[in-house]
Amino acid sequence: VQLVESGGGLVQAGGSLRLSCAASGFAFGDYGMGWFRQASGKEREWVSCISDGNIYYDDSVRGRFTISSDRAKNMVYLEMNNLKLEDTAVYYCAAEPLWGSSWYRARTLPDEYDYWGQGTLVTVSS
Repeated sequence: VQLVESGGGLVQAGGSLRLSCAASGFAFGDYGMGWFRQASGKEREWVSCISDGNIYYDDSVRGRFTISSDRAKNMVYLEMNNLKLEDTAVYYCAAEPLWGSSWYRARTLPDEYDYWGQGTLVTVSS
């Protein structure tokens, strides 16, 4: 299993970025996918997750971020708009087997995911 994030960078507050996560080595449709972030000196925190048609967001990003997936390309995306200084963090993509059942609640804990990417840094400047 391999997850590779890309799309991070430096952006001004109010700007937008689109993060991508390329998944390989597993049956993409059998997994739920999540995005987490970790700011310097802080714990890793959940941002959003998706399984089949079920999508969940943390309150801090709801209305600004959009998660999506493309099964044909084995890709997960995180469209981030109206970025704020507090969105600065390393963003991680994560995957967890669905075991035949879609997620009917958000998977918000890092321990709920078995596979992780290396992360991509998002820096929001004033």
